[in-house]
Amino acid sequence: MSPPLDANANANVDPKVLQYENFIHEVLKKDLQKVLEQRDSVYEKISQYLQLKNTIQSLQDTGCQKLKTDVDLGCNFFVQAEVEDSSKIFVSVGFGFFLEMTHDEALRFIEKKTSQLTAFTEQLTKDSAKIKAHIRMVLEGLRELQGLSDEPEDTRREIH
Repeated sequence: MSPPLDANANANVDPKVLQYENFIHEVLKKDLQKVLEQRDSVYEKISQYLQLKNTIQSLQDTGCQKLKTDVDLGCNFFVQAEVEDSSKIFVSVGFGFFLEMTHDEALRFIEKKTSQLTAFTEQLTKDSAKIKAHIRMVLEGLRELQGLSDEPEDTRREIH
């Protein structure tokens, strides 16, 4: 039989519980949010590159050199433009730099860039899974500190 806990032991548990809860909310959940936002940003970049790839392929399929398009001047203010020679395009290569490329060069670049970005999203997904595991581990520690059972609170039922 274990001896009963005295008042000092209970006083020591409460600050620990608060410290762990604070760690979950102030550190782990914020880290998780940053990683997920970064991953969403990378998915957006992949989407933009794939949209450019589709545009280039449609330009190649039509074979026309002249192109009429809308150009964003900023703040969603568009003007109509006519491109005399669409055989070369400027592609964002990162850090605010653009490079003039032929369609084939741009397609090769897009393939490499999207595979690199996809690998980065996979790493970010793994990082988010690690952070979620840390959150679960700290919650389990809290459960033990508070003497709660690890049984589910209620059984779930399926909705048909």
